[in-house]
Amino acid sequence: MNTDRFSLPLVYAGQAQKEMTVNEAMARIDLLLGATVDSFGLDTPPSAPALGQCWIVGSSPTGDWTDHAGAVAGWTAGGWRFVVPRAGLTVWVVDQGLWAAHNGSIWVVGVMTAQSVMIDGDQVLSHQQSAISDPNGGSVIDSEARDKIVQLLNALREHGLISP
Repeated sequence: MNTDRFSLPLVYAGQAQKEMTVNEAMARIDLLLGATVDSFGLDTPPSAPALGQCWIVGSSPTGDWTDHAGAVAGWTAGGWRFVVPRAGLTVWVVDQGLWAAHNGSIWVVGVMTAQSVMIDGDQVLSHQQSAISDPNGGSVIDSEARDKIVQLLNALREHGLISP
């Protein structure tokens, strides 16, 4: 029997050698806490991994990673451990300096989704505003340019990029 989310092994009542089940669960939990992977999308396991190093397995895995496409693979004292991702699992990808999040089907790297961006309690970005049309000529260029500058400043204010 395993947990519902990450299929961690559970201890049965009266089970002999409980430490094996508990140790397996702890090894997988260790891969997920503050999850960081060295790289994303590798198909071939590294030849000399250090204890605790992790990767996101690519789409055509080979060797010890065969049949674990898309999983988080971590090297432990007991060998490779794999965690099948669920929607919402987020890891830091060290070699890219980006976050990767699993959407329930695939890993999405470097994309952030939000309704707004706040810095020190101030909204600095929000939803996209309407486009500002390009100047289209006219007899008095100065007034048209001033009008477009005002539109641009208003859009920047609406986005929260500059103060009102």
